[in-house]
Amino acid sequence: MINKLKVVIYGFVIFFALMGCANTPSEKIPDNNNNNNESSTASATKVNNKELPSNADALLFLLHNEYQVWENSPYRLGGTSKKGLDCSALVQNIYQNSFNIFLPRTTSTQVLKGTQIHKNKLQVADLVFFKTSHSMQHVGIYIGDNQFMHVSTSKGVMISSLDNIYWRSKYWQSRRIIQN
Repeated sequence: MINKLKVVIYGFVIFFALMGCANTPSEKIPDNNNNNNESSTASATKVNNKELPSNADALLFLLHNEYQVWENSPYRLGGTSKKGLDCSALVQNIYQNSFNIFLPRTTSTQVLKGTQIHKNKLQVADLVFFKTSHSMQHVGIYIGDNQFMHVSTSKGVMISSLDNIYWRSKYWQSRRIIQN
């Protein structure tokens, strides 16, 4: 309990210290279906009328808070609440709640947003996509150290490693929504 409190306090200190000194992510989400890297994005995203820094520590702090809200929420196909949700609903909720960025509802439309990036260029808050079968896709949010937050069909909202043999074999692509 004390360690969690220290993490929260440390996170608040970092977040507010960096509020005014970092570049900010984009509010508009570009459709980059033509795979070029041009985007016509706004200069800042606001959370509770405050500019959100693109600094990885601040983004990680916000994602950590979201994880605490959603942790262990069960998987439910088509669900959108703590009573049960699927992977794209988790991503949609977190991006809206923490970053004031509105993403589409389904994985197949989320994968068309932002800019595609190479797996070795992943940054905190990037989306990671997997093809779990011929017709099924899965999405999670990268949180650093080769880990991502997602909804497991068996364990609910959790954190997994991209190095896990299952996820490594199913990896498809990554997309950057928050441009630094």
